[in-house]
Amino acid sequence: IAPWRAMLLAHNRALRAIEGDLAAAGVIPLNWYDVLLELRAAQDGLRMQDLGERVVLSRTRVSRLVDELERQGLVARQSDPDDGRATLAKITKDGTAAFRSAAPIYLAGIERHFTAHLTETEQLSITKGLSQVVAAHDKLPTVLR
Repeated sequence: IAPWRAMLLAHNRALRAIEGDLAAAGVIPLNWYDVLLELRAAQDGLRMQDLGERVVLSRTRVSRLVDELERQGLVARQSDPDDGRATLAKITKDGTAAFRSAAPIYLAGIERHFTAHLTETEQLSITKGLSQVVAAHDKLPTVLR
């Protein structure tokens, strides 16, 4: 259980510290950044279900987060041209600008609050080990992920 607990504690501490850095800088919060990161990578937008599967930090609140981002003009919703029943979320120009202003703080936070405390060998080992866990879960049926 020790590796599991250490991973959870490190995750919690680093995320809280990075959230604090973003707040102090007066940029978007980390959960907004997480959504905008995924939408920025998908230039044609993402269906809400797909967005929910991709975000890391706020899976259960994706719909509410998109509502908040839409009210702020950072995200726009539109009908999916391939499936009229589905809705796509797309990042707007203002969303891209907000993402870009937060990115340097976020990346510096990762360095300061996570990687700076690990040797290169430890970073590689963590990456390899956790990637194996991710790959194993990616093979599971969607219902079990």
